[in-house]
Amino acid sequence: MAETATSWKPRGAWASIAQPGSLGAEGEAGIFVTALEGSGLASVIAGPDGTAALSRIVETRLGLAPPSAPRIARGPAHDLIWAGPDQWLLRAASRDGFAGLLDELSAHAAVSDQSDARAAIRLAGPRVRDVLAKGVMLDLHPAAFAVGDTALTSIAYVGVHLWRLEDTPEGPVFEIAVPRSMAGSFWSWFVASASEFGCRVASGRG
Repeated sequence: MAETATSWKPRGAWASIAQPGSLGAEGEAGIFVTALEGSGLASVIAGPDGTAALSRIVETRLGLAPPSAPRIARGPAHDLIWAGPDQWLLRAASRDGFAGLLDELSAHAAVSDQSDARAAIRLAGPRVRDVLAKGVMLDLHPAAFAVGDTALTSIAYVGVHLWRLEDTPEGPVFEIAVPRSMAGSFWSWFVASASEFGCRVASGRG
């Protein structure tokens, strides 16, 4: 059968939503936003034989130990983020070879590619906790939510997966994954909540 040409092109989860530029209060930005695009994301749930076999292949293949608590295990090219008992969100910096990796893991886990089903965003800056406090019903003080901690919660009635990364010169860093279908709703809440602090928005890779 002959292939039919199409004008359809892939679009990032934040396309036409989180536009690069500045928003909110003028002056020095209190929050730096990076719309993360191009990474591979997958849910991984350990199979009936438990986590032992899965842990072995993950450690051999990725050099990571699946977290058994709400934490994130980070590597040069992959992260494994706790998402519940015997469940994780796997993130790859690139989608190259990602399908093959998921095939390997599927021998010991229920694996579902979420690369086009979730929208991920990075929030950093001296006022990032102030804006998150408007929607996150968790204590994000450094003493309560340390670097590497993760949580499943909600923001403005949108279920989110949130984790904290190492601080940068810009300030504390959090990343959030939301269902792609709810990216617009999340962004509407964020813009309304963050405008008083001033934001600078950029796009980047996960």
